[in-house]
Amino acid sequence: MSRLLRCFPSAFLRGKLPVLAECSRWIPVRLIGSAPSKQGNENNRAQSPVKRWKDNAETVIIGGGCVGVSLAYHLAKAGMKDVILLEKSELTAGSTWHAAGLTTYFHPGINLKKIHHYSIKLYEALEEETGQAVGFHQPGSIRIATTPTRVDEFHYQMTRTRWNVTPQFLIGPEKVQELFPLINIDKVLAGLYNPGDGHIDPYSLTMALAAGARQYGAELYYPVAVTGLSSRSDGTWDVETPDGIIRANRIVNCAGFWACEIGNMIGLEHPLIPVHHQYVITATIPEVKSLKQELPVLRDLEGSYYLRQERDGLLFGPYEVPEKMKIQESWLTDGVPPGFGKELFESDLDRIMDHVESAMEMVPVLKKADIINIISGPITYTPDILPLAGPFQGVRNYWVAIGFGYGIIHAGGIGKYLSDWIMDGEPDFDLIELDPNRFGKWTTTKFSLAKARESYGFNNAVGYPKEERFAGRPTERVSGIYETLKTKGSMGFHAGWEQPHWFYKPGDDSGYRPSFRRTNWFEPVGRECKQVMEKVGVFDLTPFGKFTVKGKDSVKLLDHLIANVVPKVGSINISHMLTQRGRVYAEVTISHLSEEEFLLVTGSGSELHDIRYIEEEAVNGGYAVEICNVTDEIGVLGVAGPFSRKVLQKLTTIDMSGTAFKFLQCKPVTLAGIPLTAMRISYTGESEPFLAGARNPVDFIGKQALMNIKKEGVKRKLVYLTMQTDDVDPEGNESIWYEDKVVGNTTSGAYSYNTQQCVAFAYVPLELSKIGQQLEVELLNKKYKAVIIQEPLILTEPTRTRMKKKSSSA
Repeated sequence: MSRLLRCFPSAFLRGKLPVLAECSRWIPVRLIGSAPSKQGNENNRAQSPVKRWKDNAETVIIGGGCVGVSLAYHLAKAGMKDVILLEKSELTAGSTWHAAGLTTYFHPGINLKKIHHYSIKLYEALEEETGQAVGFHQPGSIRIATTPTRVDEFHYQMTRTRWNVTPQFLIGPEKVQELFPLINIDKVLAGLYNPGDGHIDPYSLTMALAAGARQYGAELYYPVAVTGLSSRSDGTWDVETPDGIIRANRIVNCAGFWACEIGNMIGLEHPLIPVHHQYVITATIPEVKSLKQELPVLRDLEGSYYLRQERDGLLFGPYEVPEKMKIQESWLTDGVPPGFGKELFESDLDRIMDHVESAMEMVPVLKKADIINIISGPITYTPDILPLAGPFQGVRNYWVAIGFGYGIIHAGGIGKYLSDWIMDGEPDFDLIELDPNRFGKWTTTKFSLAKARESYGFNNAVGYPKEERFAGRPTERVSGIYETLKTKGSMGFHAGWEQPHWFYKPGDDSGYRPSFRRTNWFEPVGRECKQVMEKVGVFDLTPFGKFTVKGKDSVKLLDHLIANVVPKVGSINISHMLTQRGRVYAEVTISHLSEEEFLLVTGSGSELHDIRYIEEEAVNGGYAVEICNVTDEIGVLGVAGPFSRKVLQKLTTIDMSGTAFKFLQCKPVTLAGIPLTAMRISYTGESEPFLAGARNPVDFIGKQALMNIKKEGVKRKLVYLTMQTDDVDPEGNESIWYEDKVVGNTTSGAYSYNTQQCVAFAYVPLELSKIGQQLEVELLNKKYKAVIIQEPLILTEPTRTRMKKKSSSA
């Protein structure tokens, strides 16, 4: 499909006061300093260790919870010298010590399954490695479905799990009762069972990781408060404490609910919200005590609670609805109280009584159980419930591992993930969903509060594909045509932006109807596809991330960054930035506007993720360029369809014909009196180029790794599938079957309105990648026949143009 992207000035599309563009120059230049923190008090000074640390460190980790200690362990084990961890109170202070300690292989996200899997395997081996007991119990866990929609969700998760190493099984009510004899199965329809799940003692785990960290050479100091941070022009940091200054090549903020205070020291506002989480511990229950083996962890998803065995009693932890859950808002305005470390909040049983009653119905022995303890402690939530992990954009050598609502199960895997990234320059796999730069300046405290309340309250809500959540919206990120569109379309949320997902007409069901099957948007979207393919359509594409790169070294920088040739002035191309290992880091559209100026366009969710990488390479290479983030200053409209040029021609005197305005060209034009940049471009989709079919690239980051991959060959290949289904369509990450074995996975999928069938990309073994190969795709517990075809089904614009030329010449 051909699209003509129109880039408008902000005054036209945004309807707001102009905002200064965010620019960074090649000279590394953000020197950050802070006044001594109010938390650096005399008590910390008096209790600081007598031993003096080294004045220089490769990495200073701030925070001695489970995540921070895990990172110290992994960095030291990987061979890094001079790893120092500083904790203002004592190890496990904050959220770690009072955690319920749940561990599970399960996660709805594909990449986070890897984090959970690594954590569990590490915890299984840690006691033998360090000699420190960890108190790890692995009775398994069962998620309970009591509605047909929840059963659909379990089927959806099963196909997303079979091609992973995670052990997971869908079981019936009788098997649920066999594994958990105390349950009432009257309402149980199914269970999602993960053997090997369980719980671990957070204190013992942290101490074992600390023992391992010391064993490999890391130094852990506590109580030592960080009282100030100052960056130097060479990218190193001065870490100030009551006992002196440590010069660090990098710092990692692992400070838990103190992370905002650390961020404030260098002028950053991290979007973290302190939430009260309660759990209840019962006295001995005779029916529990008489069991011959430990009960699996139970998660009643409709009741929104977890329940596990605690000695001869039970431990029960609910997630209240948004209206009842409690946030410690005073910490957002006044900061965390200086002495708060291993303290708790006052409990409030009334707030969780609805969940208690649900649990009593599901596990009747709770009705006669005595409560001996109610724990109410702080945990931190980000707006989307996922943690922030990785390097921070705009601040050199500042890393974060913060915002963990589930820190115990994430700690091991995130420690390894960040250690690999720091030591090797990139991690073993991508976790863009945890990118700390996914929340920009649009992320206000008001927004974070609303989203944290929603995320906590919806903790056990059904996780639909294409799900939308509405708290905190809209933000300030709306295009100039938002008011025109919002009453006509179903709005989606992308990196703070509101963007139409589909438009409804009178008679359509315009409500939000999420489902694992085709729902109320299916027909209207088909109507829009027909309109665009046969006539013309206009799209609001303002959420695209947009950067300018200017300066005498702009061509050199882009030549270094992209696995493609740099386009000539007035031309465009779609290029990939690769990592040193030859993996795709980002896809960007590059327009060469003038001799020393480029406009780069990327996906809305990749805005700060991509510019961080570009800035880092510019600084490290000493390129004389200026990089500006102009995302909020430039609006974008896409015009597509066979009548697109006719529509545009009515608005300008400039020749918009195919011969005058060729494919992959960009030029300044005036439409209806509005000056803008027009780009004639078409988008098609790709992870590792040779897996995806790329051939002979030029010189760039990752070229050598790519050449090695080409020489050694690949074991999997990206293929294009078609299939006929009924009321369900592929989304991506479904299992591919061949002869009753799982052999691969889809990467993306959808219904093709143009060809009236489902299509999907998938990775399969090389020997099963030939055109015409018959396979099966699992969707909601049913296998659908699929066949590999030569893509694409719809001819691209360049192909259509060549065919038209051949036809006319003939």
